[in-house]
Amino acid sequence: MLNRAAERLFSTSLAFVVGCFALVQPAVTSAQAVAVRHPQGTLHGFLVLRTLKGDALADGDVIQVVRGNRLTTQLVFHFKDGSVHDETAVFSQDRSFRLISDHLVQKGPAFQHPIDVLINGSTGQVTIHSTDDKGKEKIETEHLALPQDVSNGVLLTLLMNLPSGSLPRKFSMVAPTRKPRLVKLAITSTGEDVFSVGGSSRKATHYVVKVEIGGAAGVVAPMVGKQPTDTHVWILSGDDPAFVKLEGALAYEGPIWRIELTSPVWP
Repeated sequence: MLNRAAERLFSTSLAFVVGCFALVQPAVTSAQAVAVRHPQGTLHGFLVLRTLKGDALADGDVIQVVRGNRLTTQLVFHFKDGSVHDETAVFSQDRSFRLISDHLVQKGPAFQHPIDVLINGSTGQVTIHSTDDKGKEKIETEHLALPQDVSNGVLLTLLMNLPSGSLPRKFSMVAPTRKPRLVKLAITSTGEDVFSVGGSSRKATHYVVKVEIGGAAGVVAPMVGKQPTDTHVWILSGDDPAFVKLEGALAYEGPIWRIELTSPVWP
């Protein structure tokens, strides 16, 4: 089924996870590459983005195409106000997941800071086109030493492939802010939450994602009001993991929104 296919992979990276600041969490273990336990396949699924009160803001598509051990995945949200969130990631899944490229575009009134981010996973070149508060365009290009566990575009896939008992965990990610920098994602879990499908009870692992920038900036961030609320992700438990729900900010300094699967509606 289409929604079941969408559950199989909602692997697009979500900028809300990394566009904010948080304190360093020294208790979390060092980052490691995640082995491919559940290879991802071709699909086209449907998503909806809502406020936490349940008001629909945007309709979304998640599209995946597989060629050999390389997978291209695109996540697009079209907002009612004309705004667009569009991200395309390419990654390999040969024994472990490895980002090849990631391209994120956010524009329109839903986003206070429009941005266009292009990451080359092979060379480490990151190019960011952004617009300041006065409407002036700015371009930043940096070469970063990207580790093998960089998770832009594959974060939720990594969560679905984590073996039981492997938390706490850390991943690397390029923060899609005006000036590119490498941050860490600290992954923990609060256990399992119960949900239902057509009256059938299921359980989803509840993951909590924190952003760590480290150094003096990581200490100062919460003092100046830049520490975000945590991002929460629910993944269906068991041998066939699947995305269920996500709650977090889609962009830096943005509101907390909810992303869920949805079904077609016929007239």
